[in-house]
Parts: sequence; structure tokens; C-alpha cells
Amino acid sequence: MLNYYMQKQAISFELNGKKETVDNVSATTTVLEYLRSSGKTGTKEGCGDGDCGACTIALINEDIDGNKSYQAMNSCLMPIAAIDGKQVFTVEGIANKTLHPVQQAMVDSGGSQCGYCTPGFIMSMFAGHYSDQLSDESIEGNLCRCTGYVAIRKAAKTITKAKSNDKFAKKLKTKPKANKSIELALKGHRYFSPISLNDVFIYQAKYKNAVLIAGATDLGLDLSNKRRDFPVLISLENVAELKQINESSESLEIGAAISLSQIEHKLAGRFDVLDTMLKFFAARQIKNRATIGGNIGTASPIGDLLPVFLALDAAVNLQNANQKRAVLLAEYFTGYRQTKKEADEVIISVTIPKKEAGLKRLSHSYKIAKRGTDDISIVAASFVIDLNKENKITHARLAYGGVAAIPIRAIAAEKYLLNKSWSKKTILKAKEILLNEFTPLDDLRASASYRNSIVANLFEKFFVEVKL
Repeated sequence: MLNYYMQKQAISFELNGKKETVDNVSATTTVLEYLRSSGKTGTKEGCGDGDCGACTIALINEDIDGNKSYQAMNSCLMPIAAIDGKQVFTVEGIANKTLHPVQQAMVDSGGSQCGYCTPGFIMSMFAGHYSDQLSDESIEGNLCRCTGYVAIRKAAKTITKAKSNDKFAKKLKTKPKANKSIELALKGHRYFSPISLNDVFIYQAKYKNAVLIAGATDLGLDLSNKRRDFPVLISLENVAELKQINESSESLEIGAAISLSQIEHKLAGRFDVLDTMLKFFAARQIKNRATIGGNIGTASPIGDLLPVFLALDAAVNLQNANQKRAVLLAEYFTGYRQTKKEADEVIISVTIPKKEAGLKRLSHSYKIAKRGTDDISIVAASFVIDLNKENKITHARLAYGGVAAIPIRAIAAEKYLLNKSWSKKTILKAKEILLNEFTPLDDLRASASYRNSIVANLFEKFFVEVKL
């Protein structure tokens, strides 16, 4: 039986402080499409892929502790059903009789040239301003094609010094509303937003063609580019069991529906191999939506978190209506975008074992891409090395994305490294093995020979940069 739920034939949300009710669009219409068709054309359409930031809006979201904050998000990737019950802000709604301080700072610094990217930058700065986290990282997901970054960064630095206690800040102090499962039916599409795993399983059993959706940073590409139709979507965004972090003396378990921005904050300093990949995983707008479950669920060989979890010997926890089971990530992928997950199962969490006591751990991640935080990896790599008191390698994990049909470990190199000293001689021999470990893809992003070189050279880079 379903938990308390609400059936709706319309989507309701606050847009720039005013109640909005929408019943004449599909549940899978993107937020960007809706905004522009309803006259909110300050939100621009650039790439439609979540890369340029022209479509950035701000939402009030709650973290796993119930704390509210403004978060910048790409409206081109979000189905409109995902903002049901939310408070949404666009560039038209942040000025009153005078410009908002972030808008004024942009004017004063001369940060707007052609102006096309400006609304997106403004909304990223707006969100960063109220979270006291306004920095280059706040606007790294916004591209300026006129190369006006100096003035834009100057505007961001100016507003960093200002504190606000205006109406926008006060909205963050209101009490959160109690969640309830939502059933939406719009224009022949159904969108379910349950609050418990039990409800998810009930919907899955009833709708065999249903597709699970979390942050939609991957599935949203299909929506934005009209590549697929999704008659039934089941959102995992509000499922309580998927938004927990549990720790024991042996391991740390991370819920599958926690956004990467929250993980980046909550687990900062716990796993260097995770910290360093999250920094370059994607821009802030994407990390505010993307989840661990989504990154694993797409099973893409270029999912940037997958080498991290391979290197950490993580296990994927799966559950259906009858049972729960764990599968080591090293055994989870069976082929290109194929896994051991059954159709009726849900990825509920990832469990990371803690390192053995008494050993020194060296770890780091690298992402090679044409644009740092705003592009698909050519090669992603995560390394974990444990050393004993004699500086001998007792545990080695070298994991890569982008070099095979699945995320993969360099097993031959790992075997060679065991019981060897952590030295230049050892690393150079390991490089020789790595050059022949894989047969990488040869595609538009990079040649196979280039990828082979990167695979080997990144491990030497790790040796040079990560100090004992």
C-alpha cells in the first residue's frame, strides 16, 4: 500500500515569488522550454546539454539535514515535473525597484558584453551569494563566448564582500514542508515522486515501462534533445532511504540519491580520491543535481565517479521488493552500459570499506578533458596505494574510465606492484605494463595511442605529486 500521496493533474510551484500552476504541458517538458514559452526569456537557451550555463536558474533546496539553500541548476535538463512544490527564481525575479546586488556588481564591472550569457552568470552568482560560497567555482559552469571573464570574476569578487538580509535570505529561514508522494498525470505522461522505497517498488510493479530518474543530468539530455519519449518516470529525488549517510567502524555507506554537491561538502577530507574527482567532475549546476546512483545507473564507461569507487573497492547495494544484495563494483559491469542490476531493483547506496589500520594510504584522482570541469572525460583515473612501515606496497588499485567499454582496473599493473617498494624504479616498470594493459577506444575525443600514453603517464604523475 502506498504511503500518503497526492494525485494531481497540474504542476504547482512558486516562480519568482508568485504561485504558478501548469496543466497544459507534458510532465517531461523541460523547465527551460516552459520558461521561454511563458515569456521568461531572460533564461537563455545555449547548448541544451548542460554545458554552457546560459539557462541557469536558482531553486531553494534542502540538504539531507533539512537546511535550505539556493542552488543554481541547468533548466535545460530538468523536466518541469521536477520543480513541483519548489521555489524557483529566474533573472527576471531577483530585481525589484533596483537591481539586485549581483546585477549591480556586473554592471559596475562591465561584465556584460553581448549579454547572452549574462543572465546565467547572474543566477549562478545569486545562488553563491546566499550560500556564502561565491567564487570561481560558483560560475565555472557558465561560459562567456566574448571572453569577458576578467570583468565577470571582478564582479563576483565584489559581491563576495557584501552580506544580505533581504527577502531572499529570509526565504531560507522558513520551515520546510512535510514531503508526500506525488502522482502527476499530464499530456499523456505520468511522473511519480514517491517518498519511500516501498512506494517505488509499487510503482515499478504497476508500470513495467517506467524509467527511474534522479538528477536527470544524463537522462535530461534525451529530454532536451527529444531523443526519447518517457511515458512514465519514477523520481527517486525524495526517497528518504536513499538520502542517508551511515558509518560503522568498518565502512561508510552513501545514499544513492544524495547530490554530489552535498557529498562534496559532507565528506570533504574523508577520501582524497573522491575529493579530487568531485572537484573536476562537473560544474556546480550539474553537481547540484547529479547523484551517485545516477552515475552508476547510467553504466557509462566515462562516468567519472566509477573509477573512484573501483579504486576504493566499493560495493553497490541493490534492492527490490523482496530482498537487498550487494555487488562489488569490480564485478558489477558486464558490458557496455550493461550491469548485474535486475529490472526490478533500485540502486540504494554505495558502501566504501575503510582502510586497514597501520597502513599509510596514498590516493588521488585525475580527469583529462578538453575543458576542466565542463566536459566529458578523455581519460579518468583514480589511484589508491597502501604502504606498510617498510614503504612496501600492500594494496594497489589503479582504476580508469574512458579506456574500455566498461570502467576498469589495471589488474596486471596492480599485481606487479604488490610487495614492491614505492620507488621510481617500480613506477617506471608499472608504466611499461600499463602501456600494454588496455586497448583503448579510438574516437573523436582522442586516439587510442594518446589514451594509452595518458593511462601510463597519469600513474607517474601520481607518484611525483602525491607525497609520502
